[in-house]
Amino acid sequence: MSIIVFILFWAFGLFLVTATLLPLSKIPHGAVRGLAFPREQFFGMAVILAVVAPILYPNLIGWSSFAVLVAIASIQLIYVVKFTPIWTKQSVDACADLRANVDRHLSILSANVKKSNRDFDRLIAMIRARNPDIVLAIEVDDGWIDALKEPLGDVYPHWVEVPKDNGYGLCLMSHLKLSEIEVRELIPQGVPSISTAVQLRGGAKMRLYVVHPEPPVIDHDTIGRDSEIALIGLEAKKDKLPSVVAGDLNDVAWSTTTRRFQRLSGLLDPRVGRGFYNTFSVTMPWMRWPLDHLFHDPQFRLLEMSRLKNIGSDHFPMWFVLALAQTKAAASDPGSADATENRDTKEMIAQERVRSRDAIGTDWEDET
Repeated sequence: MSIIVFILFWAFGLFLVTATLLPLSKIPHGAVRGLAFPREQFFGMAVILAVVAPILYPNLIGWSSFAVLVAIASIQLIYVVKFTPIWTKQSVDACADLRANVDRHLSILSANVKKSNRDFDRLIAMIRARNPDIVLAIEVDDGWIDALKEPLGDVYPHWVEVPKDNGYGLCLMSHLKLSEIEVRELIPQGVPSISTAVQLRGGAKMRLYVVHPEPPVIDHDTIGRDSEIALIGLEAKKDKLPSVVAGDLNDVAWSTTTRRFQRLSGLLDPRVGRGFYNTFSVTMPWMRWPLDHLFHDPQFRLLEMSRLKNIGSDHFPMWFVLALAQTKAAASDPGSADATENRDTKEMIAQERVRSRDAIGTDWEDET
């Protein structure tokens, strides 16, 4: 066996063991939490190395390595298997009667446009072709607002515009009537979110939360991102209206933070039992993760969900169509937070709210 093969095998093996075990510590730091993103890729790497190990070392070392790598692959699989069609769905499919009742439907097109992307026409053409009830455009600046407003200002009567030059801008366009609109910077300054009541065509109301928290960066903790996601979950739980949370959460569907968000909020993930629907990165097909999400109250049923074509961003847009039923239902339970988790979460949020700091990740656009 060549020295290069020897070094590569043990380097990749040790990296996989470290990258698998570190996120189990739940340390709220970008360098640790980021390792939870490529679980699909780590699973594939572990399987390949497990197959190769007994071939390279047809002895006790090889079979011991095989056992360790199978265990590593199993740990990774535990987190991601529920986002495959073999798992029980969380979101219930809409029945025929609800599919026919368009007055209770809600279609959402959510797109992280990437602020530096100036290919405005691709998103505009997609909006015109699909004509969603609500469009969520994320990472917008004044240039994006102007580009969208000119062709779509008369098409969509209701707008919430929060342009930012730091990569955290938001824009909501709606055919449906909006009320109780709030634009808030929940945790760090410069990172806005939107909360609004939405009236469906039949008159029923629901709540929409639009979020784009900070990304996990390797030289900073993730407490700000984790706190914002958790806070939205707590608000959705006590909201009297059935809620939908949508946006680029800068987190994967299987992470510690996202799973806690589901327990706190009771909202359902339509990806469970259906597929990954990886939205980032457009430019690296071998390294993609589901970062752009929609979670919904069990009173909603799912009609459609799909990942759309590239619009020149580093994220793919997502398309969702929901229907508001009269009763709550879930095919599987996301679980619920106990008293200790609720208390610890509220303490984390309170501590982060008084911490004085700038939003992180705001200079990414200037570097690309």
